[in-house]
Amino acid sequence: MLKNKQKRRMLKKAFKTAGADKIIGAYIIWFLLSAVPIWIFEPGIKSYRDALWFCFASATSIGYGDLVATGIVGRIIIVVLTVYSIGVIAIFTAVITSFFTDLARFRADESVRKFVDDLERLPELSKEELEALSQKVKKMRE
Repeated sequence: MLKNKQKRRMLKKAFKTAGADKIIGAYIIWFLLSAVPIWIFEPGIKSYRDALWFCFASATSIGYGDLVATGIVGRIIIVVLTVYSIGVIAIFTAVITSFFTDLARFRADESVRKFVDDLERLPELSKEELEALSQKVKKMRE
């Protein structure tokens, strides 16, 4: 059975292998930086905090409507941020799916290894262990 530490290591490896750690890091930087020109060029957005809120609402497709980009600079930045957000969410979802697939494969391989190990030491098994092994074989046939 996998321990939480091993699972975290597998998840971290999945993110690094896919390059998602760099993509998400770059996304966070873009997100924080994109709020600056929106704050500067959009007349309806009065603070950096409001600009961050507007970026969040746009990136998540919530778009409450309390803040709106009216200038071309703000609209272009928000289009790029929104498209980037969709890509990051897709990558994040794919990495998580890959992690759970790898986890299931690891558990299946571990189960097969235990089964083969039990078969190799068949004469040494107790009556209860032989019965459990017999049940496993019956389940495999079904």
